[in-house]
Amino acid sequence: MALIVAGKVYVAPQERDRFIEGHRELITQGRAHPGCLDLAISPDPVEPGRVNLVEYWESGEALDAWRAIAPAPSTSVRISDVQVLKHEVAKSGPPFD
Repeated sequence: MALIVAGKVYVAPQERDRFIEGHRELITQGRAHPGCLDLAISPDPVEPGRVNLVEYWESGEALDAWRAIAPAPSTSVRISDVQVLKHEVAKSGPPFD
């Protein structure tokens, strides 16, 4: 079953770009990992301290394998709040029919 890990984390607005940049290698390696369909960590266009996270995996096994070897982010930016959930995907299709 496919999985989506999605949500938001909050950091100090002046640290947001450094936080995202510190995840560049993790994103690059994650996207190349078997079973990763997508991985993105990006700035929110409305809230200055918000960072949006989306991971899309073919299976829980693929995600677990990645988590076992994933490099630590190269940043020490403090996270003030985390609101991220893992979702099991039962069905997928076009968003607009």
